Amino acid sequence: MENKELVVTDLSRVEPIQALRGTKDMLPQDAAKWRVVRQAVDDVAAIFGYGEIRTPMIESARLFKRSVGEETDIVSKEMYVFTDKGGEEIALRPELTAPAIRAAVEHGMLTGQSDSVRLYYNGAANFRYEKPQLGRLRQHHQFGTEFLGSASAAADAETIAFAIATFRKLGLKQFRVRLNSLASPEARIEWKRVLVPYLKQNLAKLSVESQRRTETNPMRVLDSKAEQDHDVIKDAPLLLDFLTADDRTHFESLQTLLRNSGIEFVVDPLLVRGLDYYTRTVFEVTSPDLGSQDALCGGGRYDNLVEQLGGPATPAVGFGAGIERLLIALEKIWPDAPSGAQTGVYVIGLGGEARVKSFEIASRLRAGGVSALLDTNERSMKAQMREANRVRATFTYIIGESELAEGAGMLKNMSTGEQSKTIFETIVEEVSARLHTS
Repeated sequence: MENKELVVTDLSRVEPIQALRGTKDMLPQDAAKWRVVRQAVDDVAAIFGYGEIRTPMIESARLFKRSVGEETDIVSKEMYVFTDKGGEEIALRPELTAPAIRAAVEHGMLTGQSDSVRLYYNGAANFRYEKPQLGRLRQHHQFGTEFLGSASAAADAETIAFAIATFRKLGLKQFRVRLNSLASPEARIEWKRVLVPYLKQNLAKLSVESQRRTETNPMRVLDSKAEQDHDVIKDAPLLLDFLTADDRTHFESLQTLLRNSGIEFVVDPLLVRGLDYYTRTVFEVTSPDLGSQDALCGGGRYDNLVEQLGGPATPAVGFGAGIERLLIALEKIWPDAPSGAQTGVYVIGLGGEARVKSFEIASRLRAGGVSALLDTNERSMKAQMREANRVRATFTYIIGESELAEGAGMLKNMSTGEQSKTIFETIVEEVSARLHTS
């Protein structure tokens, strides 16, 4: 047999691998806060009558090029794209509306009739290769809704009300709703006949990107973040001046519904949003607690998207809200932020036989629905008590040689210090009763 030299790696020189830029680990203390948000979304969805949908994180890149628009920043600059082993161009999901529509069409959820389909997603990940900023990472997470099958302004109002209800349920009070109408396609054609000449007259003042978009997709110029474009944008012809009678009726109806629901808003004629599929209503909800990057959520109506993706003509409206940004706003109103579930019982075993018994007791507690932890490192009584305090145990249950002989452990209330002998056979019932009344 050939002798092979044994290569010994010097582990002291191994450099740790860190998370990629723009991504973030969710630690247990963070997960506890996420659970609060997710539960609030689930609760509001149940009240509003929405069903949860989950779509794959990878999709055909064609889906987003066709829906979001090839001239948008999302598709042209930010989308993660690769070719798989079968030669298909695949994208990591950059947004959630197009996949939800794709799924609704694929699974026959839409009939083209008057039936409405109410969908929501909760904690879904999106991926965009963009500069990381406050509350917006390259992998970020959202909750939101898609209301399919209604052209009524009431569906738009319900969508906004869902978002506001969630924010209020979480205790958020400082927010503002911004509204605009992007009109119908017919009205936009008339508007562009005025907008394009205006942009061309000011072409030299625009950024290189906006100069290009003046030719390819002029409405996207209004969504520019380049500072040098702002003076041109603020004096541009307003789409609100070109609304058809039906567009105006829809927009005014939405405002009336929001006022009657006690939802305050402002009309912002420069609000465009960064996606090509929007028609009529667009909106954002912002929070002063987020600084300059203040958007909590955004959305709007997309009456032509279902047809663009091969489905029956179906009006639709929806929104998406960033969970990371929401948590930043909530930090200011959560003085006692959720820090994870409190442990019911920490079972302490002292000695070999006692440790075997402590494992049995912990297993019985868990089977009975009581959260239970125990030491697996054969540590001292003092060390185990310290660990019980660290995990915020409500009770400790101490088993040593004498407790084994008596068939009863010492149950200690960690808040009051009160102790009592409790036999092994009744520990589950005793602890359950005490936790229920505490």
